[in-house]
Amino acid sequence: MWRGLGYLLGSLVTAVVALVALPVLVVPAMARAWASWHRGRADRLLLTPSSGPVGVGAWRVLGWLCAFIVTSLVFGLVAVVLAGNAVTTAVTVPLWWALPAGTPAGGFAIGVPLTGWGTALTLGTAQILVLAALTYWLVPPLARLHARICVASLSPSAAERLARRVETLTETRAGAINAHGAELRRIERDLHDGTQARLVAIAMRLGAARESLGEDPEMVSRLLREAHEGTEEAMAELRSVIRTIYPPILADRGLAGALTALGTRSAISTTLDVGDLGTVPAAVEAVAYFAIAEALTNAAKHSRATRTTVRVARAGDRLSIAVTDDGIGGADETLGTGIAGIRHRVLALDGTVRVHSPAGGPTTITVSLPCAS
Repeated sequence: MWRGLGYLLGSLVTAVVALVALPVLVVPAMARAWASWHRGRADRLLLTPSSGPVGVGAWRVLGWLCAFIVTSLVFGLVAVVLAGNAVTTAVTVPLWWALPAGTPAGGFAIGVPLTGWGTALTLGTAQILVLAALTYWLVPPLARLHARICVASLSPSAAERLARRVETLTETRAGAINAHGAELRRIERDLHDGTQARLVAIAMRLGAARESLGEDPEMVSRLLREAHEGTEEAMAELRSVIRTIYPPILADRGLAGALTALGTRSAISTTLDVGDLGTVPAAVEAVAYFAIAEALTNAAKHSRATRTTVRVARAGDRLSIAVTDDGIGGADETLGTGIAGIRHRVLALDGTVRVHSPAGGPTTITVSLPCAS
């Protein structure tokens, strides 16, 4: 009740301000900022996640402004009459003797006249109870109705949501294609400069050993030893390249087992909480693994953290990940490629990334991925 009452009274005050400042609020930028603030108030009252800045058209915002002024004045005045009279009655009833004879118990010329202790204690008390009950029963639903009207008026239509979704998917797909091209070039460069060069050296040593066979046993032995060592190094480089494409540990142990190994290898203490994930597509597992690995690396390198917590859970067709560290906070994805890399991988699968990193910490990176098979 108190939250609803504060919400309606605040809306009443801002509606009066909106009437006075109407010439300023009809400017699209000002109207949008005003609407975004009120949308945030409505989200908090309804205990729903913040929707961020309003993204509907200017005419929708102006339409909301008119509806907001009307509903705020009506609902706010109802709240003022009910709560105001309840408070005023509670004050005037015990002080009836100090007031002019016949003064109504309510503060707005509403209520029974107070003529003596009898009317004060019976009818006055009854009026307090009735007004308090009406306030308790009516104010919260009125506040929620007002908030829902605000949210509905400022929420994009199905066509607007579809257009925005198509735009987002177009951008993320373009980013995914660019990232895929860069990844292929990196793999080609790693194979060409590392593995291929070692294989050529191995082939040359084996050729020299064949030519020296029977003539210089010591040289043959040395060349074969070097070829063997080069083969092991080439295999290690190949395994390293493969891990950047799809970590083999995911295929061997699944996501939960791979994350356990990742937490064990982390440079800082890591607590892992993995729920029942069911069957997760391989592409989602890979993105989740790389996102958590990058987040742990960032925490170890930049946040001065001593402990991290990784929580992975599945609800329906969404896989949610939260990585929290106790570091200094202030993470800024524009200053490096770590968080930006996480975002690019996640957006390519139509997922979402949120970073909460106030100065002083803690930092929490939240990832949500679609995992319907």
